[in-house]
Formats: sequence, C-alpha cells, structure tokens
Amino acid sequence: MAYMSMSMSMNMSMGEAHRRITEYLNRFSDAISSQDGASFKSLFALSSNSPFLLSLADALNLFQDANRLIKQSDNYSPYADILVPLFRSLQNYRQNYLLEAYNAFEKTANAFIQEFRNWESAWAMEALYVIVYNIRVLAEKADKELASNGKSPEKLKGAGSVLMKVFGTLAGKGSKRVGALYVTCQLFKIYFKLGTVHLCRSVIRSIETARIFDFEEFPKRDKVTYMYYTGRLEVFNENFPAADHKLSYALKHCNPQSEANIRMILKHLIPVKLSIGILPKNSLLERYNLLEYGNIVQALRRGDLRLLRHALQDHEDRFLRSGVYLVLEKLELQVYQRLVKKIYIIQKQKDPNRAHQVKLEVIVKALKWLEIDMDVDEVECIMAILIYKNLMKGYFAHKSKVVVLSKQDPFPKLNGKPVNS
Repeated sequence: MAYMSMSMSMNMSMGEAHRRITEYLNRFSDAISSQDGASFKSLFALSSNSPFLLSLADALNLFQDANRLIKQSDNYSPYADILVPLFRSLQNYRQNYLLEAYNAFEKTANAFIQEFRNWESAWAMEALYVIVYNIRVLAEKADKELASNGKSPEKLKGAGSVLMKVFGTLAGKGSKRVGALYVTCQLFKIYFKLGTVHLCRSVIRSIETARIFDFEEFPKRDKVTYMYYTGRLEVFNENFPAADHKLSYALKHCNPQSEANIRMILKHLIPVKLSIGILPKNSLLERYNLLEYGNIVQALRRGDLRLLRHALQDHEDRFLRSGVYLVLEKLELQVYQRLVKKIYIIQKQKDPNRAHQVKLEVIVKALKWLEIDMDVDEVECIMAILIYKNLMKGYFAHKSKVVVLSKQDPFPKLNGKPVNS
C-alpha cells in the first residue's frame, strides 16, 4: 500500500495535488454551509478506501503545505482542529502507518464532537456515524500493528472512551438522540471484542430505563443490532426467556437479504431454543450452514447421550468462541429425559400395566449400549435431578431400584420455558 502511494504521488504534479486538496476543503466547507449531510459523511470514510480520499492522501504526501491552506482561509480555519489531524490520519493510513493514523483520527473525532454539540440540528448525524465506525475499525487495525511489534494493544479501549463521549453528547439532545443506539451498538462490538461485556450494563441502563429514549424511534437497523448483542448478553446470564425474546426480535426484523447476519443471529438463537425444548428443522440448519447443530438436534430427538457428547467434542472450539458451549452442555438432562421416555414407550407396547415402572438397571443397560458406563447409583442420581427439575414426574422405590412414573403426563414438555434451575 505504501509503495503504491509513493508511485501514485510521483505521477501527480504539484499543481494537481494542490487542486485536489482545495477541492476537498471546498467540499468540506460547502457541506457545512449548506448542511449537506450526505456529502459531508463521505469526507470522513477513511477505511472505505474511496478513490477520492486515496487520491487526496497521495496529494497530501506530495504537497506538504496543506496545513497553511487550512489556517489562512476564513472558510477552513474554524475547522482546523478537525481538518489538520484528519489530513495527517489520511496520509498515515495511505502509507499503512495504522497506529499514527488512529492517533490522528482520534483527535479529529474529539474536535468533531465539540463542533457537533454546537450544531442545533442533527444534519451531520450520518457523518458522526462514519466517524464512530471508523474510529473503531482504525483502533482494531492499530492494535494489530501494536501486537505485531510486541507492544500492548490499547487503542480499542481508547476508542471505547471516545464513543462514551459521543454517547453523552447524544443522550437527551432532541433530534440527535436517535443516534445513541448506533453508538451503543459500536460500543457493544468493542466490549465483546475486548472481553469486557460487563461494561455494556451502564449503556443498556441508559437506553432501557432513561425516560429520554423511546426504543421505537430508533432506526430499525440499530434496533436489530442492539437486540442481537443484548440477546447474547442474556445467554451469558442464562436468562433464556429474555435471550429468546431479544434474539427472536433480531431475527424477525433482520433484513432477509442479509444471510450472513441471519446466520450470526441463529448461531446464538438455536442453543437458546434448544434449551427451552424447541428443535429447529434440518432444512433451516442446511440453509444457513449451521450443520454443527445437526447431531445435537438428533441427540435430543433420540435420547442419544453419546451423540450429544461427540457433537460437543467435534465442534468444541466453535461453540466456545460463540459462547454457547455451556448452554449446549446443559442439554444432557433433556437427552436423559428422552432416553427414559423411549424406554417407557417400549415398555408400554410390551406391558401397558407395568410401563410406568422403569428399573434403573434397564437405564444402565441402555447407556451401556451407547458406550456410556454408569452404575445404578449414578443413574439414580440423574433420575433424582430429572424429577427435581420437573423433566419427569414420579418417585423412587429404593429397595427395588425402580422409578415409578406418574400415570398422567410423566414427561412434562418445556413449552418454551427453561428447565427449572
């Protein structure tokens, strides 16, 4: 990238470089004076690699006196605190100096926030979105550069602090507050990346409990992203009804053309649905390439503990990365319930009068057939948990080592509710 920039600069005359820089500055001041948000936002999109900004960067690397142009003009000098570091950031980004590009862009962002506060209307909201997005992306790139040089990556954390400032600027500011949810979603992306999801709580509290926000007034795109991340947080907290509600909202309102986003939502929604007893169709797993859940669903249908454990083992890294491994591991109880139910159904066909009496020894043998070694005491313990968690109705006849099942609804369905904890 740096070599290409140098060769492009060499092919450009000094006069052409001056013309391109002046064109950018004129676009900048014209956008502000006419409050043209659409034109304004494109002037900050560093990471988009737009030809206009790339050629500007080449011009800046050739024409070294751009700062004088800014400071000598009444049209540009009021915005020098935004423009000077922005030009420096562009130059560094073009030459692949990502740490310097981020540091300069952060100064631009802080100066822009100050200016944005003074503008009464929300005409520059789209430009603010572009700055918020780019500061996160540049911080991630800068941290990679720091890490590759053996230094501590710290810029993404710094970007989080800048975005909290932006959030404070938008909170309760009339027409500007509709931008708060977009900033919140970018903060979520930072906190999830850094593994500091506990920091999401204060922002969620502001959005959900403060009277200044009406959730329905936010843009649909931002509501979907917000529900996706807060749904994932509910999965971490094992609050499955809330996770189901939020992730289902995200799925229902997601753009049907965005298959990658639908897949991301389903990756977290499917484990939640499984934990409340709702199994997806194989066609859904195939359509969105979520076949890692195929054997887990089969294990639940069949009562096959071996299949469940193999599926968890085979895809352990993927499930751990998604943060759903522990949720899936807890499905073992439902698999045990299904196994006992299958034994009950077989016994009912042979001897309907005694079907409700299931010997623990029979369950031990069924598990042995699945290559899982458990003694009678261990099985008795599992059956006690199933009864306690209302996955099975019945009691023990300890002397005869028999589970006596209720004759009415011995295997209650979850019906969309989580297993009793």
